[in-house]
Amino acid sequence: MSPDTPDRERSAAEPGERDRTTPTGPGAAPADPPSDATAAAGSGRRGVLAALGGGLVLTVLGVPFGLLWAAVAPETPVIKAPDGALYAQPQPEQPIAADGWFSLFGFGFGVLAALALWIVLRRWRGPVGLVTAVLGALAAGVVAWQVGRRIGLGTFERLLATAPDGQPFAKPADLRAGELSGVLDVVPVPQLLLPAFGAAIMYTLLAGWSRWPSLRPEPEPDLAGLSWASAATPAPSAAPEPPAPGAAEPPRG
Repeated sequence: MSPDTPDRERSAAEPGERDRTTPTGPGAAPADPPSDATAAAGSGRRGVLAALGGGLVLTVLGVPFGLLWAAVAPETPVIKAPDGALYAQPQPEQPIAADGWFSLFGFGFGVLAALALWIVLRRWRGPVGLVTAVLGALAAGVVAWQVGRRIGLGTFERLLATAPDGQPFAKPADLRAGELSGVLDVVPVPQLLLPAFGAAIMYTLLAGWSRWPSLRPEPEPDLAGLSWASAATPAPSAAPEPPAPGAAEPPRG
């Protein structure tokens, strides 16, 4: 038996098999539309992917943030001592200035990040956007701190290990104002939280000022064909048509 010859001994398809087959052709019934649960699951997955993408972009933007901070923040002059390095001045202002510049840039970064996410992720405004802005700004602050403090850190550690006692050199910017150590032993929590704080404040203000209850743009009602006169005064009824010539008049009396 060739492949093109139908099998006469094959029985008709069972009812279950008929149900599993999808009819095709001009008269075939359209497929059932996706259910509400399927649509909600698809929208939830897209929201998660959008949130992850937005958080990743904010984290990567922490690199230029750290480079800008390292370029603006001043270095601290130190002097080599037998047990490490000492400040060249009794109360230097450079560490405080480094903390101040990072705090200023961090708060501004958080505000701009919240504004950007509010515009880009307009379909997911609300808790998803707020969490994305806060966590993304927090991660960007950590990245900026690590990138900025490592610029010139290798030279400082080399001089700290090889320079003779009494030699002056400079310590790169860091967020640990008041400490002078080559080992990272303190995490500057207040400064790192400022980007997330700025993002939370800005996103909350945008949500409070939104004109839509759902925080997403909604279509405006079409009021082009309406006017105050048409809304207040009903349209007059049409006058009765005159009788046709030769038509019988209605009885009087």
